[in-house]
Amino acid sequence: MKKIFVINGGQAFGHSGGRFNRSVTDATINFFTTHPGFEVRSTDINTNYDAKQEVENYKWADVIIYHTPVWWFQLPHGMKKYIDVVFTEGHDNGIYHSDGRSSANPAINYGTGGSLHGKQYMLTTSWNAPKEAFTLPGEFFNEKSVDEGPMFGFHRMNAFTGMKPLEGMHFHDVEKNADIVKDLKRYDDHLNKIFNPKEHQKEPVLNGSINS
Repeated sequence: MKKIFVINGGQAFGHSGGRFNRSVTDATINFFTTHPGFEVRSTDINTNYDAKQEVENYKWADVIIYHTPVWWFQLPHGMKKYIDVVFTEGHDNGIYHSDGRSSANPAINYGTGGSLHGKQYMLTTSWNAPKEAFTLPGEFFNEKSVDEGPMFGFHRMNAFTGMKPLEGMHFHDVEKNADIVKDLKRYDDHLNKIFNPKEHQKEPVLNGSINS
């Protein structure tokens, strides 16, 4: 059985009710509970959580799936607090044991002290920004992708723990032009591609390709 830990970082704050990321989280849990061979645990950062149990969830899981909006080009403060609290609790207790350096040569091996080697993670993010803001010359993100630009630090954080990334998904223009049905279909296709590739290959090919 593959063990999946799902974290809903969709924060209810201000004008945001966190509904989109709740829908994506629900779709994730539904996918893994309706396909054989998976066990699922989940946490919603809006609810009370116990840091020790969250560390145990990281240690238990084979794959951690993060769902988060991006606010002002960073994680929402509730999601950042969750990471700060849980990873601090996990110091020398299953998430990381040190920064990897030694006093003998402190200039090298930074970021190699993680304890989650052999595990994987997947990230989804949601944006008001359209995807073209990341891809078109002259647009806001200077042709830097989500993963190479705003989420670079998030990926290095997970690398610090020893985890390796799975291909994620980013949802764009969700505030002004959301198409929840289409987005969730794309996401279901993506999950099948990553976690159920045999079934994914059985799907009909449209116009010579499969959108994922």
